[in-house]
Amino acid sequence: MRVASMMMTNRYLKQLNRTYEAQTKLMEQSDGDKLHRASDDAIGYSKYLRYGDSFAENNQYQTNVKSAISWMKNSDAAVQDISDALKTIVEKSNAAQDTNTTTDMQAIAKEMLVKVQQVVADGNMQVNGRYLFSGQSDLKQPYSMSNDKFQRGLTKNLDDKQTAFFNQGTAPSKTASSGNLSQMLTLKGSDGNEYYLNTMDGNVYSKDFMDNGYKDKMAAGQATVKAGDEAGTASGWGGSTDVSKYFDANGVINSDGESFSSDITVGGETVTLKFSTIEQYIITYSGDNNHFSMVKENGATQPATDTVNMNGIDLAGTSIFDDANSGNRSSGAAAFNDVLTVVAMTDMGNAAWMSSDGKTLANNSFEIVNTSQSKLAARQQVYTDCQNMLTTQNESILTDITEVHSTDVAKLATKLMEAQTIYQLSLSVGSRILPPTLADYL
Repeated sequence: MRVASMMMTNRYLKQLNRTYEAQTKLMEQSDGDKLHRASDDAIGYSKYLRYGDSFAENNQYQTNVKSAISWMKNSDAAVQDISDALKTIVEKSNAAQDTNTTTDMQAIAKEMLVKVQQVVADGNMQVNGRYLFSGQSDLKQPYSMSNDKFQRGLTKNLDDKQTAFFNQGTAPSKTASSGNLSQMLTLKGSDGNEYYLNTMDGNVYSKDFMDNGYKDKMAAGQATVKAGDEAGTASGWGGSTDVSKYFDANGVINSDGESFSSDITVGGETVTLKFSTIEQYIITYSGDNNHFSMVKENGATQPATDTVNMNGIDLAGTSIFDDANSGNRSSGAAAFNDVLTVVAMTDMGNAAWMSSDGKTLANNSFEIVNTSQSKLAARQQVYTDCQNMLTTQNESILTDITEVHSTDVAKLATKLMEAQTIYQLSLSVGSRILPPTLADYL
């Protein structure tokens, strides 16, 4: 077969172009990336795209977690300050005993009130213009304290032994409604005595029974309250939801509550009962009771651990006036209004009430805030652990991306030298073996 000089030249140039193309592709990798198009390595490019999506997703999760941790750290600082203020109030309530004069009690009350004002200020803490404790209504200031005083229902606050006696041996949670009993409403009788209304069933108990009688029952082997222990039953009381007929969610009595009366028979005599109230300042909550979450990882959402913020119920719990049994919506300020009751009683110089109910109520409010802080700390720890996991995962994804996409510089340098050498040799060989042109003969 005859091989024409043109054929030899074309084949040589074709091979030379392939050598140059290979060298050019290697030169493209000098920017540090060995993949510039899918055709460079279809499988590798597919992995690179998947890793890129994972990297972007991981970065978003890390952003969420950082924002959540920042929010919770600021919340924790505010709750800690609230806890410290309530702790001081507990200490002051323990000091407000009958050994103090009226002037001493009023001075203690003023110190307590300053601490409550500090609690309100901490409850209105903001981060980047958003209120920490307003729920999802985080552009609305959550807490405000009234300038005037209102008549608020007076509660009987059961201690641990009393709550166990009235709840079949189990003390209910003080931080949220559990369907059990931890408070009663105080009633004043026409006989001059004090009585207490169990809002769950309408039974009324005497002060003597609540102070000493139940102890005698327990000493005799009776573990829980039984029929016949009550002094009587409030006529017409329809159940715990009747609380909302006479009091609002903050415990302020309405006109129906002021006109309420019920008769019971004590020792053969008719005793007319009316609600007892205390004149005090009222704190109102204007936020909502919703939460928001910041998704921190793949999979189903976990409301118990994904929740970032605290609302009024989380922070201040509920009371007999706004729990799920009351018929009222949650006030979001229950513990704080209970503390204001302690302040009002101290200002009145009621050392007897302070030595029993006052200390219990102040301690319960302090416990509610402490419990909320513990829950917040637990969620914050979950996010912190997740942040560590995401950081490790991010490093792993970056390693995968580097392996599939980045250039091995040492290997590239070697290949470039090889390609350049081959290209130079091709040029040198071509110059020697290609047929001479007519110009070479002339």
